[in-house]
Amino acid sequence: MAGRLLLAAGGTGGHMFPAQALAEILKAEGWDIAMMTDARGRRHSTRIPADPIIEVQAASISPRRPIKAVGGVLQLAKGVRQAKAFIRDWKPDVVVGFGGYPAFPAMRAAQSLKLPTILHEQNAVLGRVNRVFAAKAKHVVSGFEDLARVHPKANVICLGNPLREQIVQAVPEKYEAPISKINLLIVGGSLGARSLSKVLPKAICSLPIELREQLHVTQQVTSDEILNARRAYNTFWVSYNCETFFSNIETHLAAAHFVIARAGASSVSEIALMGKPSLLIPLAIAMDDHQTANARSLERLGAADILPESEFTPKAVTDILQDRLNDSNWLNSAAASARTLGRPNAAHDLAQLVIRAVN
Repeated sequence: MAGRLLLAAGGTGGHMFPAQALAEILKAEGWDIAMMTDARGRRHSTRIPADPIIEVQAASISPRRPIKAVGGVLQLAKGVRQAKAFIRDWKPDVVVGFGGYPAFPAMRAAQSLKLPTILHEQNAVLGRVNRVFAAKAKHVVSGFEDLARVHPKANVICLGNPLREQIVQAVPEKYEAPISKINLLIVGGSLGARSLSKVLPKAICSLPIELREQLHVTQQVTSDEILNARRAYNTFWVSYNCETFFSNIETHLAAAHFVIARAGASSVSEIALMGKPSLLIPLAIAMDDHQTANARSLERLGAADILPESEFTPKAVTDILQDRLNDSNWLNSAAASARTLGRPNAAHDLAQLVIRAVN
């Protein structure tokens, strides 16, 4: 039986992509879907099959800035009133929240009105908004096996992170360590790409010439650094493809022999699903250091190295690459270990959980 779903998600791609994956599956099953977010989230929602999409008042609250925090509380209170009015009118059967402060009004309103709620946490550390509602939620769905900062009464189930269908469809059948040509993929998040753009070309150009000649580097570079990166690779005769954005990132992931990336939830989950050895540089300013926690899921299995931002220098990266790219046994073993964490059915499993919660 099809139902009515209200999605609630923050305004970044990390929150919105899993919401999109769930919405696409349930929409195909005949569900009516609405979404509640803020103005920033509205810009990320163009591909989400939800109608209506409602903007509510939302603001982050930082105890370090008490005056701004008071304003944030007032905004959230207004958002909760908006959310209650919409829920009473639209009458959803279930509300699913994906974290971020824009999800707060819908989750607060839903729980106060005794509606069933489900939370999805993408990271290995429960986000601050999800912590508020975890104990009363029907389920807390985690993207990683280990979930820190979770309420002891929360009903936690690990289903993985729903990924875009084009990523799932592009997963290669097996990993083969490079024989001559080495495809090195470098991707950085919107917040963390700048230092990767500066440091990694220097590191790669410092590799021994016999290794540089084998490399083909595909790198996401910030617009202010792209000319410098291209100039460096040209100077040191490194084959490269540098762009500010790759619309077909799944193709590059599938072809990669080694990946260097930040450790956002989607990045780590995509690397695991693709079965790729990696070097992960967690973003130091990430809330509650959740990127390091995400990265440890692969490091524990010997599938990735973690390089803290405090140690992220060209020499450190050069040493790691020289060691790892010359070791076919490690590359094959790391790839196999990474693949064991992949969850290609995460979106479908979450959809089934939502259906059961209503029925």
